[in-house]
Amino acid sequence: MDAPTTMSADNGTSGGGGGWFTPRNQPTAAPGAEQETAEGSRLAGLRPVRRPRTGNSPGPSTAGEPDLSGQAAAPPDTETDREEMTPAKEMAAPADETRLPARPEEIDTPEEIHTPEQTSQAPSPTPAQPPEVPDDTPSAGLRVPVQRSSPPQDGTTPLGTNPPQFPGLSPTDQPPSPDAVRIRRTMAEIAPFAEKVTSYFYALLFVRHPDLRPLFPAAMDAQRDRLLRALLTAAEHIDNAPVLVDYLQNLGRGHRKYGTRAEHYPAVGECLIGALSKYASGIWDTETEAAWVRAYTTISQVMIDAAAADELRAPAWWYAEVVSHDLRTPDVAVVTVRPDQPYPFLAGQYTSLETPWWPRIWRHYSFASAPRSDGLLSFHVKAVPAGWVSNALVHRAHPGDIIRLGPPSGAMTVDHTTDSGLLCLGGGTGIAPIKALVEDVAEHGARRSVEVFYGARTDNDLYDIDTMLRLQQSHPWLSVRAIVDQQAHLQLPDAVREYGPWHEYDAYLSGPPGMIRSGVDTLRSIGIPSERIRHDSVEEIVLAQ
Repeated sequence: MDAPTTMSADNGTSGGGGGWFTPRNQPTAAPGAEQETAEGSRLAGLRPVRRPRTGNSPGPSTAGEPDLSGQAAAPPDTETDREEMTPAKEMAAPADETRLPARPEEIDTPEEIHTPEQTSQAPSPTPAQPPEVPDDTPSAGLRVPVQRSSPPQDGTTPLGTNPPQFPGLSPTDQPPSPDAVRIRRTMAEIAPFAEKVTSYFYALLFVRHPDLRPLFPAAMDAQRDRLLRALLTAAEHIDNAPVLVDYLQNLGRGHRKYGTRAEHYPAVGECLIGALSKYASGIWDTETEAAWVRAYTTISQVMIDAAAADELRAPAWWYAEVVSHDLRTPDVAVVTVRPDQPYPFLAGQYTSLETPWWPRIWRHYSFASAPRSDGLLSFHVKAVPAGWVSNALVHRAHPGDIIRLGPPSGAMTVDHTTDSGLLCLGGGTGIAPIKALVEDVAEHGARRSVEVFYGARTDNDLYDIDTMLRLQQSHPWLSVRAIVDQQAHLQLPDAVREYGPWHEYDAYLSGPPGMIRSGVDTLRSIGIPSERIRHDSVEEIVLAQ
């Protein structure tokens, strides 16, 4: 759902003025609000200094090119050999748990997780042809309360206002609400027709609102289902307020870089209802439609409020100049950039990147260091087969190139209010945020025990082991162990069992989705409570807890 929409849904089918999900009020421009439209001139003096280009290499995208693909804050790009995953795979939850969006790795996640791309040479995407919509396109007739477009004054969100049905039970033990029951019934009904629902949803969206098409990437094959899947997943977890609110707020803040505004949400809501009502016709009734309208209104309002609050304190995106490009292996590079203005973040977080070669295509990458006094930011990037952004960053980027950064996100940060030890598992380029956490602990001066397990498939994949060993030599409280699959004949999470005990440690995991899933299971089995396990790789696991 990394891509809400644009425009009122009143196209003659919703029965009146502004459509179903019309915001209550138009946003009020705050001091400095002109920044969104003036972004194109920001860094104007820096762009011309980019190195000369050859051939037909395009320049960087401009502020007028928002991307409305679907990304949740998908998780950062943190894996050397991670499996290429489609959004559908990313959303597959553990067998005994419900589905949920992929990385933050998901709806705006690292490249290896987010988008399967077409060829190893990262070919130019082929613009999608205008979809055809059947004549039986349903019309929207139900109206719901309009939405506000400014943050609530009391700081609450819609998801946090409904009292639990049984106050004595924890949120996860509460029985599902009537709306949740109807929503899950709808999900089960449309499951056999997932591809058709997705195609029909976008057909409605682009035919009813053709002006929205330019807001999406030219190639819709790899990203088209993210928006819809994010919406469906959020609706399915509508009762899980503690986790869902945080997820939606991150989405709302992240969507600002696409140019998304409060008035952009109505079209998506109406086309969502249109697609669901067509393919869940066997169980669709007035009560089911009302449940989905309420769910979407709530979901979008959380995102609108988060975006409005974020607009008061941060830009929608930052420009950054590449100042260093260190090719560590034939397919892994450490890319260091200088933002055009201060970029606040915490060690362990991640951001999204857009390159000048692939406008409106964003991928998530973790920061590879704690905040630096010189303001520089570093990222570890592995070029994956058919990965447009990763291949561009590894094989095309050079000092002087300009990229765009989205806002920082992620909760895999150190709690400095405790003195608990840190157990850190980093697989492949997942070592990047682990290194940042180590630096963060060192800068705070606390002699907390930090145990790092650095996993890779081969010795050559341990591209940053020298850096980690130097940190170990400088800090007696740090221990670094390299786990090479081909030598140890066991997976990284399993190697942790041979050490310990770990029940008094806070655990941090970063790497490919499979490692995260097995790592969480392993850590739980050796006595680490779920609330002390942190990761930003597979959001579906977070929502399923």
